[in-house]
Amino acid sequence: MSEFQVYLVEDEENLGQVIKAYMEKEGWKVKHFTDGKDAHENIQEPPHLWILDIMLPGMDGYQLLKSIKSEADTPVIFISARDKDLDRVLGLELGSDDYLAKPFLPEELLIRAKKLLNRVYPPEVQDEETIELNGYIIDPKSRTVQDENTPIELTTKEMDLIILLASNLGKALSRETIIEYVWGSDYFGSERAVDDVVRRVRKKLSRIHVETLYGYGYRILSS
Repeated sequence: MSEFQVYLVEDEENLGQVIKAYMEKEGWKVKHFTDGKDAHENIQEPPHLWILDIMLPGMDGYQLLKSIKSEADTPVIFISARDKDLDRVLGLELGSDDYLAKPFLPEELLIRAKKLLNRVYPPEVQDEETIELNGYIIDPKSRTVQDENTPIELTTKEMDLIILLASNLGKALSRETIIEYVWGSDYFGSERAVDDVVRRVRKKLSRIHVETLYGYGYRILSS
């Protein structure tokens, strides 16, 4: 899934627009609500992620969270400028998946949202169809990569990485997500191993641009 739908419920118009702009740069669709009741009317068409302020006109974040979780187990990030310890505990008890106290950097919220989305909606990997990318033919079924008719020799982990990234064009994948797919959930080594495999793939498949997302992970853009 390369495009996520996010419902942002934040009554501070300026903050909401800044957050919305950051997320839209990731290719996500963001619907911004400034009133709890307006957001509540959209519960029947759930997004991939809710981001809720607690203090809202019309209906507060606690009431909204209860309604969201009664309909579906959609992930929710709570944000608040009030007593952060109390709000964190109450939010978690009501089913929120993460909490961020104001003031915060939009980049931090974006990173938390990415990690939560990648955990709840793990990346899909093609296992049948070939992938054509910048002149390379990637075949997940036979686990081969060819440059025209010339085979490219890749290690097992290099192959796993390019299949994962190529199957999720445009989607930002965290290092944790890459590790779980390439090394397995029982891996306890350094995340630097990901960087090393990426470096080798870049060298062997030089026409494919593996973009570094500093502090987060990697992605391959579709063009």
